[in-house]
Amino acid sequence: MLVFDRHPSQYRHWKLSVDGPVATLSMDVDENGGLVEGYQLKLNSYDLGVDIEFADALQRIRFEHPEAKCVVITSAKERMFCAGANIYMLGRSSHAWKVNFCKFTNETRNGMEDSSRHSGLKFLAALNGTCAGGGYEVALACDEILMVDDRSSTVSLPEVPLLGVLPGTGGLTRLVDKRRVRRDLADLFCANPDGVRADRAKAWKLVDRTAPPRDFVQRTKERALELARLSDRPEKAKGVELVPLNRRIEGDNRILYDWVEVEIDRERRLATLTVKAPASAPESEIAAIEAAGATWWPLAMARDLDDAILMLRLNALDIGLWVLKTRGNADHVLAADKALMANASNWFVRETIGMLRRTLARLDVSSRSLYAVVDEESCFAGSLAELLFAADRSYMIDRTANGESGPVIRLSPANFDLYPMVSGRSRLANRFNDAAEVNRLAGQIGEAFDAPLALAAGLVTLTPDDLDWEEELRLALDDRAGLSPDALTGMEASLRFSGPETMETKIFGRLSAWQNWIFNRPNAVGDKGALKLFGSGSKAQFDWQRV
Repeated sequence: MLVFDRHPSQYRHWKLSVDGPVATLSMDVDENGGLVEGYQLKLNSYDLGVDIEFADALQRIRFEHPEAKCVVITSAKERMFCAGANIYMLGRSSHAWKVNFCKFTNETRNGMEDSSRHSGLKFLAALNGTCAGGGYEVALACDEILMVDDRSSTVSLPEVPLLGVLPGTGGLTRLVDKRRVRRDLADLFCANPDGVRADRAKAWKLVDRTAPPRDFVQRTKERALELARLSDRPEKAKGVELVPLNRRIEGDNRILYDWVEVEIDRERRLATLTVKAPASAPESEIAAIEAAGATWWPLAMARDLDDAILMLRLNALDIGLWVLKTRGNADHVLAADKALMANASNWFVRETIGMLRRTLARLDVSSRSLYAVVDEESCFAGSLAELLFAADRSYMIDRTANGESGPVIRLSPANFDLYPMVSGRSRLANRFNDAAEVNRLAGQIGEAFDAPLALAAGLVTLTPDDLDWEEELRLALDDRAGLSPDALTGMEASLRFSGPETMETKIFGRLSAWQNWIFNRPNAVGDKGALKLFGSGSKAQFDWQRV
């Protein structure tokens, strides 16, 4: 079973150093350190294992090095920044592995942009050599790109001419939406397998700055310090160590954490993710919050949930329905929300909010059906209500006909602006797509919505009474799990993001549609496809029909 947590002592591919306000991540890929056997990671090419380390290093900079204001991403190898995703790895990987790999790598890059936007952590790509494919996409995720002008190093996105696929982690979209590269120049650039050198790359806006080899290191340092001055991260705060997750894997059907439990029913093709509230109100004063560190419930819960999502994505491909539940005291969840909102300007609390935001966004873009179940022991309140609003459909038991009290849903200010989706909208705004409805709910923060009130307010989909509850819920879950997973992925990806598109929703839409399609076509992955034949000396044979 593949796991996603790492520790710097385990790194084989990255070197992290911090010098005052500048952190440097140097890519130094061990070519014999592939995640699976069968290929070598030459020329700083990468696979999922390299990117898992990269994601871990970025998390540690966020939390363990608050003094770091700018991250320089460069290479420890001479004249080679990164050759991109390893082609031989892609050529021998299953379709599902390729798509999951693309999604995870893009979420890591989105996380860089998220940190720059929300947390003041700036990123500088220092291209000290040739940079191709996914390597250039790492650079595109940075705030600025500085490229060595040595008359030979190039940048390129050569996937279309070399592999018969498209840049799979957002490269095309970032070129035109983020860097504002002219469309015809972007077309010329992406169809050229040889790439472009520094002078033309700057003229086309593919990079921001260039420097000759003799000045490159000094210019990198100077620009990193200039970017660091734009950051409001603290200079002397004490970092918070990201202690290892307390994850227990029991057989092939249970994954247990401190705050999340995963139960897998393989026969029914569904998994139940239960997120637990704290046993008491978590720390609320800054000194106590910082002392709690990685054990502070909002951060600890977010880390557990994030890992659970990733574990299910890659290790349980046939589990198409995730059932979201909560357990515990809603008052304690709302107390955590109050502490988050009151201390949002503190660097550690701000990073915790960022971790929650990115984890919930990872849930939104998972190609799984999401059903929320609101039963007697639920605590869908505040931040945990985001799970309810992320669901494609929700069921809430109604006991009011018998005069009994049942579960309730409660909103907090966190539901309105603390955790925007990748579309930039709150989940409530995305759910209703009607500002008047959202404004109405904003006036009902803290109120207890029982089943009839929640149904009337549009917070849940259906509210079966206690007599029909078990049978209706069983039928709903079994019906969903029996539908075509391909059709469901297309439907869910279309419905989950209402309103205007952003760069991020465009990228994930293409990952769900075009990249899925292209990775299945014989022109890329057939026996005579470009991806399969790369490096063999044989030329790909294409089906020339445009479909």
